[in-house]
Amino acid sequence: MKLTVIGGGGVRSVFLARSLVQYAKELQLDHIVFMDNNEEKLRIFGEMARQTALRLQPDLRFELTSDPVEAVWDASYIITTIRVGEDEKRVDDERIALQHGVLGQETTGAAGFSFALRSVPALQSYCELVKRYAAAGAKVFNFTNPAGVVSQTLRDMGYDFTYGICDAPSSLLQSIAKLYQIEGDDITAHCYGLNHLSFFDSIRFQGKEMLQTLLEDDRMYQKTDMRFFDKTLAKEMGCLLNEYLYYFFYREKAVENIQKAGQTRGEWIRYVNQEMRKELAQKDIAKDFEDCLKIYEHWHGLRSDQYMKNETGVDTSEKFHFDVYEKDDGGYAGVALQYIRAEQTKSATDMILCVPNQGAVPELLDSDVVEISCHIEGGSCTPVPVKEAGRIPLELIRRVKLYERYASEAIRTKSRRAAVKCLFVHPLVNSWSLAEQLTDAYLASNKDYIEGWK
Repeated sequence: MKLTVIGGGGVRSVFLARSLVQYAKELQLDHIVFMDNNEEKLRIFGEMARQTALRLQPDLRFELTSDPVEAVWDASYIITTIRVGEDEKRVDDERIALQHGVLGQETTGAAGFSFALRSVPALQSYCELVKRYAAAGAKVFNFTNPAGVVSQTLRDMGYDFTYGICDAPSSLLQSIAKLYQIEGDDITAHCYGLNHLSFFDSIRFQGKEMLQTLLEDDRMYQKTDMRFFDKTLAKEMGCLLNEYLYYFFYREKAVENIQKAGQTRGEWIRYVNQEMRKELAQKDIAKDFEDCLKIYEHWHGLRSDQYMKNETGVDTSEKFHFDVYEKDDGGYAGVALQYIRAEQTKSATDMILCVPNQGAVPELLDSDVVEISCHIEGGSCTPVPVKEAGRIPLELIRRVKLYERYASEAIRTKSRRAAVKCLFVHPLVNSWSLAEQLTDAYLASNKDYIEGWK
């Protein structure tokens, strides 16, 4: 069975290859393809992924290609993780927002909308190829940001074989398991909301409800991504919080911290990636793989150690390391792998996905894509209903979902009017005049990637 990664020349491809190959035999994956339209990145990071696969399972058919048709041909599963416009456009997105006094963050708010303007048309073309050339019943797991807007728009376009995935919720659960020294399988949880805007209203250890215990545990605010939040705030919400909620709950602090830092996250990533590529480009990846891994670990460590630091002023709790042979939790690939496992073994499982609401979150449309705990069984994916949504979380979810609906409409119909409305209602913009200015700035910035807007 074939699995394809579109965007396989990305910096995180080495992680992705390790995860996929470690579980390939269990999941009957005998053919993996990494595709990227940037041949230089594919030559460097794609080849590092291939060398990782060779060391873990040398008999696995692992290929690299820049041909999208070849990539999706007869594939049963496709993971999309693309960055249209590369790091340069990420920098532009964030800087344009900051110039207007609005949060510059690549998935949240105005900058995220600009990213979606470029992401969706490219993903639409890949989805059309999937329909035409992939195996019957093929599924697409989209990790391309902003996953909320992208997933909503793709579903609105009729691509009901697409599922949004994100590693933020699972990463929080894994950090809790590590903190309490228990197995990850011993934790069950209920999550609801939107991508990068989700809330955990239940956490169970072997069936025992632990939410209140976790909210009271000071270590949670030191050793997990709850470190970005005040304990008082978390207790007031009555939930564990997705790390990206920091940007909503501490909006002015985030903008102020970025301005003081003098460097956006995108600018730091661009620098790290450029320097890493310069060093790796001088190496023969196959012959000098161990040296390449050291270079990769150094630069990716700098990237990882700075995660959300400029925005929050908070250091990460752990230093980065990478071992090809170390068993991992799968990261964002783990979400896709969990779904594949359930489908292949025909066993029931619960997992967090971005899927249509189907009545699970109150006061939202059935067609609204939400990030929520789902029950997977017998080929069906059913969102687990929220028992009692908090009023403040629900109000924030409703408001941002309205933004995502208008964003989807704007991208599908190429409507400036809908784009202005989407940014106007977003709580991180919340101004008609700013929405007009940002819309025009982003349409101009993305003119080489979009056409036909009115």
